[in-house]
Amino acid sequence: MLADAIATGLRREAMAVDVAYDGGTALEKTSYIDYDVIVLDRDLPVVHGDEVARRLVSERSASRILMLTAAGDVDDKVEGLGLGADDYLAKPFVFIELVARVRALGRRSAPALPPVLERAGVRLDPGKRLVERDGKEIVLTKKEFAVLEELLRADGAVVSQEDLLDKAWDENIDPFTNVVRVTMMTLRKKLGEPQVIETVPGVGYKL
Repeated sequence: MLADAIATGLRREAMAVDVAYDGGTALEKTSYIDYDVIVLDRDLPVVHGDEVARRLVSERSASRILMLTAAGDVDDKVEGLGLGADDYLAKPFVFIELVARVRALGRRSAPALPPVLERAGVRLDPGKRLVERDGKEIVLTKKEFAVLEELLRADGAVVSQEDLLDKAWDENIDPFTNVVRVTMMTLRKKLGEPQVIETVPGVGYKL
């Protein structure tokens, strides 16, 4: 129930989220998907969360680990961080703090970028969920926001449709869907003229 609640809340923050209910499934998913951040409950069944953390570290996973635990004393925090976790949060927690920590770790999973992203007159503030173009606020859906954030983070490089599906949707999305094209169309319309998102035929999109 907690895993589903966290996933629902993070998706509302325009994040793509996969869920694993036990440590074995977690290790399976991380073997073929490079996650930016892993929210890892320490008390997972099948394979304990501590062992999941150890294996990820031993395999030199680039994913950042936020460890959740029912215990909040200093010794537990030290032990959790000693296993290779990047951050630690004791249950129960305030959800907005979890979101802030996930975003902070997400920024550390890639080359350092400013908290506020700007390019071609478009300004995106992930923390405030705010988008502006030339000083005018633009209201976007969660998926439009997520797609725009990925384009801005690419800093002018081309982002493929597959990468956008990975980052802005989850593992259940149909890889042959036209949802990226449709989202891009509505996003371009909202951003207005002149167009700032370019389609690179056969490759992807760039801003």
